[in-house]
Amino acid sequence: HYVFGKCAACYLELLKRTLIMNSKERIAKALTVATDTKVFEMGCGVSSLAPEEFKKWFPESKAAVVVADLNTWKVLGQKVYDEFVAAGVHTDKYVIETKEFHADWRYVDMVDHIIAGDFSAAKAIENDPEYVEPDAEKAFRPSSEAEYVTISVGSGVINDLCKLASHHYGQSYLTLPTAASVDGFSSFGASISYHNSKQTFSCPAPKVIIADIDVIASAPKAMTAAGYADLAAKVPAGAEWMIADLMGTEPIKPDAWHVLQDCLDDLLADPEGVAKGDKQAVADLFEGLTLSGIAMQAAQSSRPASCCDHLFSHILDMTHHRFNGKLQSHGFQVAIGTLTMCAVFDELFKMDLSKIDVDACVKAWPTLEQEQKRALEIFKNFPAPELGYTEITKKYDDAETVRVQLTKVKEGWPELKKKLQGQVYSFAKMQDLMKKAGAPYDPSMIGVTREMLKNMFPKVQLMRFRFNVLDLAKRGMFYDQLVESVFAPGAAWDLTKEMN
Repeated sequence: HYVFGKCAACYLELLKRTLIMNSKERIAKALTVATDTKVFEMGCGVSSLAPEEFKKWFPESKAAVVVADLNTWKVLGQKVYDEFVAAGVHTDKYVIETKEFHADWRYVDMVDHIIAGDFSAAKAIENDPEYVEPDAEKAFRPSSEAEYVTISVGSGVINDLCKLASHHYGQSYLTLPTAASVDGFSSFGASISYHNSKQTFSCPAPKVIIADIDVIASAPKAMTAAGYADLAAKVPAGAEWMIADLMGTEPIKPDAWHVLQDCLDDLLADPEGVAKGDKQAVADLFEGLTLSGIAMQAAQSSRPASCCDHLFSHILDMTHHRFNGKLQSHGFQVAIGTLTMCAVFDELFKMDLSKIDVDACVKAWPTLEQEQKRALEIFKNFPAPELGYTEITKKYDDAETVRVQLTKVKEGWPELKKKLQGQVYSFAKMQDLMKKAGAPYDPSMIGVTREMLKNMFPKVQLMRFRFNVLDLAKRGMFYDQLVESVFAPGAAWDLTKEMN
């Protein structure tokens, strides 16, 4: 992987140290750059440590409330609740009874009321068929109104709900994941759907993470496969961060980069073990997901963990996409986004960007008003019609800035290409890994046609302020060629070979 600001000798020494570093050492080192998380315990049977860690890190709290859903209550929630009570901690519980739910603002509002001790209002919000989202800015409340500290027991969704709701009271929480399904357990920020738009709300990560591998390795295989795909997304996401770093829009933060990227290949190396539920393989996967979240803490953004790979998933979430009547998991959707971006890079590497005509590109570069108009047209029938307009306004660069950016790419293409190739897996390699891990490896496996996927590209390029490889393609006037090549005969998503 690309190491920024390091000489070759330094890199070799760093690589040597990384190879001999075991899991506990990696975790301990990661916690030194974490801004929020103080404890990350991972191992078999460690859920029993939760009451004592709670007493240690939340000594002033009035009480704990275990938040779980119907499944995770049975798997771990009841046990944790009983152990907290036995340890003398004043503890209550709230079990979400809705069978299928996502990280929507409704449920953040629900947990806000749980923390305040108003369980009846929380249940009313959970079940209200005519629920109307309130003003998110008015969700913040005095810490004195908090009656409970949440103990999140469950998936990434429950974790994000507890994370943002706890932030509304200026307090932290303790989380016990029940599956290695996402990297959000340790991340800075919560990904929540608000006003039909998938948004990342700034909020601190949990103070304490306790990952019981006995529980996590027993999770449904589809959830673990989803987590593998979410971790694999850091491969192309890292390459897009390299490009953003070169463009000067989001410089690489070394602590955030090295905490995961230095060991990412190793933590992705046993997809078969992940598929079998092998405890060591699942522990490696969960470690990688947690390190990803800590990288986000260090960066204070989601830049280390996602780029275009996740935006395909956001589109599917915001359009309430279902397959066989079911909402698809974040990780399964990200699997297809990740494969797609690996295919994009495969095609990019066939191009010679040292031949870009910078003057012609600058001359053709649209004004901000033209880009805003294009964004409104692309998103006009989308659930969040002004999303593209808002985001392109944030990330628009004027013609002279584009000249500087393209000149950097043109003059440094051989070196940049080599570095990107050292970071990104080929489509064929990534598809093989997804197959072995039990994750989707063709869009049809989540109910998306290749044509649908192709039609998402204009939105993906525009829907986030974050600089991505498609922004580079737009600047260099090779966007259409790049996208078409991914779906051409014989290519990764050959439109003539739709799978049924």
